[in-house]
Amino acid sequence: MPENTPSPRIGLGCVTFGREIDEAASLALLDHAFARGVTHFDTAAAYGGGASETILGKWLASRKPEGITIATKILPPYDRIDITDSLRRLGVEQIDLLYLHQWHESVAQGIPVLQSLLHSNQIKSLGASNVTLDQLRALGPRFRVIQNNHNLAVREVTDALRDYCVANDIAIVTYSPLGAGFLTGKHQNGVQAGSRFEIVPGHQQVYFHDAAFQRLARLEAIAKRTGHSQAHLALAWALHQPGIDTVLVGGRTPAHLDHAFAALEFDEHPVLTELTA
Repeated sequence: MPENTPSPRIGLGCVTFGREIDEAASLALLDHAFARGVTHFDTAAAYGGGASETILGKWLASRKPEGITIATKILPPYDRIDITDSLRRLGVEQIDLLYLHQWHESVAQGIPVLQSLLHSNQIKSLGASNVTLDQLRALGPRFRVIQNNHNLAVREVTDALRDYCVANDIAIVTYSPLGAGFLTGKHQNGVQAGSRFEIVPGHQQVYFHDAAFQRLARLEAIAKRTGHSQAHLALAWALHQPGIDTVLVGGRTPAHLDHAFAALEFDEHPVLTELTA
């Protein structure tokens, strides 16, 4: 795909900013993503303790890109929602897409505040991250986007959830196409130093279980037989899933993003079907 051609299928996940890569590397990745046609940039108040939003805000202020979507997330409890800090760090007057970062029993108490933020144009649209179908139904029609973990190892976009979103015109965004590095196979002999599994140990319980390791073994076997790398196949699988509007791709270097664009061109559909089994 030529540079500067809009690519809505791929979004840039900014979770690494200020945590796994410094400001200079983050800005370089943002520049490269925008040059490649990425228009969806996803962060969260919790990423790097606010560092990710701050770096993204500096990029927005210095580059002034047009035609993009900025998404961020807030953590529970939702009975005292305040997006002031996110607006300040991002340097914007309106957040394009505000997610509830995860489900919480206080959701109902936060709905009036979220409605007020919509009416005052401080947020443009609402989304929910890491939710089940029942939870999405409970949130109601105000929520127009969901964002769930979905990759070869861990699949949190079920057929029922996908069908509901299609029927109700709800966009689906997925993240971690490489399973935070799990699908590359580099953690099979122990957690690699400096990796996300070491920095955020909670990731280990998401992936280090029998079902995920069985899917990893299948991926490894197919990669060896076809001559494609595990990372290339895992990215291709995530990017070719039906009903998905945007796949968030993170990374530490521009090359990581380029790998995703290469996987977007993958056209060996029997291999993708075999991987899904």
